[in-house]
Amino acid sequence: MELKEALLKRRSVRKYKDIPVSDEQIDELLHAAMSGPSACNKTPWEFYVVKNGPTLDSVKKSSLFSRFNSSLVIVVCGNTERALPAPITEYWVQDCSAAIENILLRAVDLGLGAVWCGAYPQARVGCNLKECLTLPDSHIPLGIVHIGYPEDTPEPRDQYDPERVHFVI
Repeated sequence: MELKEALLKRRSVRKYKDIPVSDEQIDELLHAAMSGPSACNKTPWEFYVVKNGPTLDSVKKSSLFSRFNSSLVIVVCGNTERALPAPITEYWVQDCSAAIENILLRAVDLGLGAVWCGAYPQARVGCNLKECLTLPDSHIPLGIVHIGYPEDTPEPRDQYDPERVHFVI
């Protein structure tokens, strides 16, 4: 699949078939995630892979906006011990966001569907995730990525809007 095709096919998928994602596919997704850029190459990310069982249910219930029937979630966290020092510590958010986008694009390439549900900066969601995954204080949940085989395949789309482009000379 060409990159442009993956970009246009990447859509938020919220309904999944009851088919597990293979360990090989999970490995591919994590390799893609860690291929993302990070400020000063600090790679301040941590990935919590949760499939099946009560922990998966707890992760899904951690946010009102994350209750989908996926067989896999990857919770992407920023590790503040690996992040840049103050006052630019918060670049971990951009770094982990790039990792999440890479997961979403690789999922499309593998024939999977995915949706990114935000966690940070929602304090309640972060606390819920820290509790159900027993995260150390230095791991701040940025997002929950649901992954699976899509029930339906949304049409590709291009959301280009020339009115939002400003050329400055």
